[in-house]
Amino acid sequence: MVSRLSSRFALAAAAAALLFGAAPAALAQGTDAPQYVIEDNDFLGPGGSDIQSTLPLLANPHVRVLGFTVVVGDAWENEESAHLRRFLEIAHRGDIPVVDGATQPLVNTVELMRLRQAQYGAIPWKGAWGGPGPMDNVPDSQPAVGTLPEGNPSLKATPGAAAMFMIQQVHAHPHQVTIFAAGPLTNVALAIRLDPTFASTAKKLVFMGGLLDANLKTVTGNPDWNSDFNLIFDPEAIHIALTADFPEIVSVGNIANDVEMSHAYMDRIAAKSTPVTQYLKRFYKPLPLWDELTAAIAVDPTLIEKSVTTYEDVEIARGINYGHAYVWPQSTVPAKMGVRKVQVVQSVDAKRFMDNLVHQAQTVMDGH
Repeated sequence: MVSRLSSRFALAAAAAALLFGAAPAALAQGTDAPQYVIEDNDFLGPGGSDIQSTLPLLANPHVRVLGFTVVVGDAWENEESAHLRRFLEIAHRGDIPVVDGATQPLVNTVELMRLRQAQYGAIPWKGAWGGPGPMDNVPDSQPAVGTLPEGNPSLKATPGAAAMFMIQQVHAHPHQVTIFAAGPLTNVALAIRLDPTFASTAKKLVFMGGLLDANLKTVTGNPDWNSDFNLIFDPEAIHIALTADFPEIVSVGNIANDVEMSHAYMDRIAAKSTPVTQYLKRFYKPLPLWDELTAAIAVDPTLIEKSVTTYEDVEIARGINYGHAYVWPQSTVPAKMGVRKVQVVQSVDAKRFMDNLVHQAQTVMDGH
């Protein structure tokens, strides 16, 4: 059976390679091998944390972005894809594939989220399903994309499905590809279920989410910032990811609320005027730098000053804690339930990160 499965997914990877293309030989065989990254995100736009998360990757000369994969979450998937493709046009980075992915979570639905709110209280941010407002008129499936504030893109999405693209790229570069996930992990879960060797063939998974002991902060702080949306929107997907055999898993949760975008910080970015910095300033959003920090950690782990290794999973039983993260020490972990070790980031070099992000925003177009 194992041999048959291996052959099956080897054929699938070969077929996908014909569709998506392999990496240039010079990069694949070069002595200074780049860091290979796939960013999987719910690219709410224009501007903001989701779009800005591309900067630590695009502006790093040591990083090769194999592609961006798009997942429903903060907005409907087709609109997110359009915002991302328009930004890549502005940044002159239309060479990087954008592959569309899941348009719905694995199990969760609009109606189930309505029911959950009725039973257990309002969810501060509902993404595509109502944002910060009511869910009364939310459609059950994604509507067509209208006119975007920044203009609609000419750049087209790469044909195919995000999960298959991930599988192909991981097998094209075994044990070298970092999966950086900053939205719900639906695409990642689909890749794991399609290919049982996907997770073990990747280098690592770095994801934005996993807020721990944040309940009181929903009262004393901003309830939206302490609502673990990426997990709540698709709990089953993050459970699949956390119980898969990735060689390494890194969770960037609570710490991401500690570094924020401000007018003064955006002025630093916009001090050098480029099409990208003008775009970022025009669509400025005063929010924590959630996805930007996670992206930076994914390609530069030296930013981490303190972390703890624990076992982590998410609640998938229906109830008030549906989608909430849990951790265990080794002494109490439910070992036979597939729970795996996760590095939970506790503190970072915030000054270096923010200085780097200014430079990355100002130079992302250099050489392109």
